[in-house]
Amino acid sequence: MAISRAELEALMLEVEQEDPIDFADLPFAEQDLRALVASHLVDMADAMASFSEEDRRLTLMAVAAKLVLENLVLHIQMLRQHGLPLSGSADALLSRLRRGETGGGSQAGG
Repeated sequence: MAISRAELEALMLEVEQEDPIDFADLPFAEQDLRALVASHLVDMADAMASFSEEDRRLTLMAVAAKLVLENLVLHIQMLRQHGLPLSGSADALLSRLRRGETGGGSQAGG
């Protein structure tokens, strides 16, 4: 299934209606950032054209998981830097981690 950059940008805006992004005071226009990300993802999808359906699905899940993890880490770092409490969703995720409910093995980090 091919999708254009403009179509992906429209979908991104639709998702943002439910879960807005705080662009704060970044020195870039929101629309320019959306266009950059949409273009990158469309290029990535095009590069996976020769992948099997299963390989595409696994690759997209891996990319999404990495981005969610990165977002969570940045969110926690930002809140800690400003001495603010975690959001309900971040706190719930970390509570699961503290209780050992991650669904996998545990590794100590440095």
